[in-house]
Amino acid sequence: MPLPTRPTGAPDRGGRLVILGVAASDSHAVANHLIAHALRADGFTVVNLGTCTPVDEFADACERHPQAEAVLIGSLNGQIHEDLHGLAEAKRSGRIHCPVVVGGNLSVGSVKDESSVTRLYDLGVDRVLASAADLVPTLDALHAPTASDRVPAAAAR
Repeated sequence: MPLPTRPTGAPDRGGRLVILGVAASDSHAVANHLIAHALRADGFTVVNLGTCTPVDEFADACERHPQAEAVLIGSLNGQIHEDLHGLAEAKRSGRIHCPVVVGGNLSVGSVKDESSVTRLYDLGVDRVLASAADLVPTLDALHAPTASDRVPAAAAR
């Protein structure tokens, strides 16, 4: 399957690739397509797995695209905790080698509490977003070199 191309006029993000999909039990497609479109307009290459994507399909996509910098998983039906069983093992085995970012409606019911976010971290999620507007800044922060990645100026000479 060929990679999607960057839209004309989109910023060049140097081939930064993300894998996007909607949690396994969730068939809500509109937000998924809007996020894919916005990321492409921002210069990202997006491998969009679509709706009803189980953890194994995210892992398969990571194996096909080792340059992926993040897996982005959305949920609107609130069942993401059940849908992400197997994530910790996929990360532990190296099948998912990059950070996992989730967002959307992350629990069932109108009352939300912090325990649903804590449970996501316990399942292997690296970042939980409260707003789609936080996505690109989060990706940029995850992509930024850490102090251990930087070569001291004296050593570079």
